Amino acid sequence: MNGPPATTGPLRVTVVDRAGRSHVIAAAAGRSLMETIRDAGLDDILALCGGLASCATCHVYIAPEWAGQLGEPGSDEEDLLDSSEYRLAESRLSCQIPISAVLDGLHVTIAPED
Repeated sequence: MNGPPATTGPLRVTVVDRAGRSHVIAAAAGRSLMETIRDAGLDDILALCGGLASCATCHVYIAPEWAGQLGEPGSDEEDLLDSSEYRLAESRLSCQIPISAVLDGLHVTIAPED
């Protein structure tokens, strides 16, 4: 049988907020990482554009061991990330990351606000 491994409960994502606090939050397949973080009540993600990849207020750093699971950012995402003074190699826009079973256990840190 091919495909992602079956899970027995909600998917989990660990998010480190701007104060350095770690939060393990439930995630649902098919939603974006931005929606997942926002809906968990973490106010560090502003998501001003609502997930349209036009503002970069959902900038996060992906733990290096997870980078290979996400694919490459698109050109619009790259352009927005280039506008941030806090861009790192691990930078992504959380609105451009769809949650799937493959990302169960994902670890991200919310980037500083520009």
